[in-house]
Amino acid sequence: MSEELSSRHERRAAFAAQVHSDTDIDDAMIEKLVHGFYARIRSDEVLGPIFAQRITHWEPHLRRMCEFWSSVVLMSGRYHGQPMIKHLPLPVDATHFDRWLMIFETSARELCPPSAADHFIKLAQRIATSLELGIASNRGLLLGNGERLPPN
Repeated sequence: MSEELSSRHERRAAFAAQVHSDTDIDDAMIEKLVHGFYARIRSDEVLGPIFAQRITHWEPHLRRMCEFWSSVVLMSGRYHGQPMIKHLPLPVDATHFDRWLMIFETSARELCPPSAADHFIKLAQRIATSLELGIASNRGLLLGNGERLPPN
C-alpha cells in the first residue's frame, strides 16, 4: 500500500475511533438507526408513498443507506453513489424535508444514546439542507437565506 493510501486509511481510522469515543456510534448502531428510521418512513402517510413508488426491494436500499451513513459518520468509504442525482426528480418540497427530519430525529432520540443522536441529527440536518438546495437549483430556483423549497 502506498504511503498516501496508508495515511488516508490511518486518518479515516483515527476519525472513526474519535467519533466512536465521543458518541459510541459504530456500524451496529448505524444499522439499528437506519432500519428503525425506514420502518417509520415506510408507514408514514406523507413520505411512505413517495418511497413506495421508487423502492420495491428494501433490503438492498437499507444496505446502501447503512453504507451511506457509515461513510458520512465514520468516514468508512463504503458508500459509492450520487445521492443528489437520486433525489433531483422527487416530488418534494420543504414540508417533506421537515417531515423527514422530524422522523429522523425521533428515531435517533429513541434508538441512540444522546450524544450519538445529537451527532446523527446534526449531520441529517446538513444533508437535508444540501438536498433541498440542490433540488431547488435543479428546478431553476435560487433560494436565499431562510428561503425554502416551494411545492413543485
